[in-house]
Amino acid sequence: MAGREFYYNLATGEVEEGKVHGATNRMGPYPTPEAARAALRQAEERNEKWDAADAAWEEDTEE
Repeated sequence: MAGREFYYNLATGEVEEGKVHGATNRMGPYPTPEAARAALRQAEERNEKWDAADAAWEEDTEE
C-alpha cells in the first residue's frame, strides 16, 4: 500500500483514493482508508479539546 493516499470527502462523506475532487471538500492525505474514514471524528474531538482549553484559558484570564 506504499505510496497510496486516501482522502475524506466532506461533501459526500466518502473515502476516496487519490485527489478525485477539489481541495475545498477534501481532508487528507491519509495512509489508509480507515484513517481517512476516522478523519472527521478525530477533527471534531480535537476541536472539542481545543475549545475546552480556550474556555479554561479565558476563565483564568478573567480572574
